[in-house]
Amino acid sequence: MKNKHILISGASIAGPALGYWLNQYGFKVTIVEKAPQLRLGGYRVDVRGKAVEVATRMGIMDSIRLNATNMRGSSLINIRGERLISFDDPDLQGMRAPGDAEIMRGDLSLLLYDRTRQDIEYIFDTSIVDLVQTPDEVIVRLKDGGVRSFDLVIGADGLHSNVRRLAFGSDEEFVRSYGCYLAIYTIPNFFGLDRWEWSGFSKGAVFNIFNCNEPGKAKALFMFDAPGLAYDYRDVSQQKRIVMDRFKDEGGIVPLLLSAIPESPDFYFDSISQVHMDSLFSGRVALLGDAGYCPSPASGQGTSLALVGAYVLAGELAAAGGDYAVAFRRYGEVMKGFVVRNQELGRDGLKRMFPRTSTGVMIQKAMLWLLNRAPLRDRMMRMMFGKIQKAVDAVANGITLKDYSGPARVLRKPSPGMLFLA
Repeated sequence: MKNKHILISGASIAGPALGYWLNQYGFKVTIVEKAPQLRLGGYRVDVRGKAVEVATRMGIMDSIRLNATNMRGSSLINIRGERLISFDDPDLQGMRAPGDAEIMRGDLSLLLYDRTRQDIEYIFDTSIVDLVQTPDEVIVRLKDGGVRSFDLVIGADGLHSNVRRLAFGSDEEFVRSYGCYLAIYTIPNFFGLDRWEWSGFSKGAVFNIFNCNEPGKAKALFMFDAPGLAYDYRDVSQQKRIVMDRFKDEGGIVPLLLSAIPESPDFYFDSISQVHMDSLFSGRVALLGDAGYCPSPASGQGTSLALVGAYVLAGELAAAGGDYAVAFRRYGEVMKGFVVRNQELGRDGLKRMFPRTSTGVMIQKAMLWLLNRAPLRDRMMRMMFGKIQKAVDAVANGITLKDYSGPARVLRKPSPGMLFLA
């Protein structure tokens, strides 16, 4: 086996998933994470289609289902919190097929960390500040002052990938913004929601509130249209001001949601963007997940792409005996069509997110009013959402997974899986 020592940047979803598979195939793995500890915040994520197959092969799908959000349903509301229409099937509105699952991002991250921490070297509170490729290795300088050499480096460090910047180029070359922005943070459960979500919309914006498995707490989300918005993705105080200024005149329940922003410890803000790369590798460096092919949150497929990509990348490295030139090329070829279809799904999803004009808001409200009073309301809703659900399911299953565990590569015995989250 060539090139056995691999450095992964990023300890969220893609990095630990890749680390798991590489460890199974006999590679030595180190993961660096810029946060001082595992980041357990975030929103709900879906494990769909082929990602379910990957998670099952990892032996974690039962744990994912055990720790699923178990939402009971959702309501579309107006700005005053008054119900317009309700859905008692969260999978239908979430476009999930039978067998798919929804879990909090932090819970999935913890599950993957628990599965890999005994076999993988994790280094927190540092990041890669420089890397130099030679014919035989990658020399990496870390923020904490350390200098180490690795055979390969994988960037699994998200939309604003540091590895991508160092090895490929700036964000401006590869990150395509669609003029929309997303904010997510924890709030007190002001409205007494119990595994239920509320969603509302106004001109060029949508808000969402839900409670799943944290008594007394809920999550709030704002998504809004703001073409040309200038912001620093590292400046959280600036980002909080942007959201508060954008929605300060909304009225209704919105001021209550905004009141939790100043003291929020887990506030997340970023653009709705995609990453488009001509190649996923440059020499001994490759990209995985959002760092290489972010489909945007509007697709609902970022986590599934990360899990599938990790399986394929590790499998191709194992199949090639560590020959990275062969493996990286095959990885790109296998993932290309799947990535393209998922990114198309993201762009289509963004068009449906919220009305962009005052007339659009009036039309959408009128349609909801009529639908809620239709004699065959439930059947009509299932027809409307079912069509979209089938399209999403087709994309989520749009890749054929190879079996990389041939007789020449005997897998290590997996470490015990986490059955529940403390």
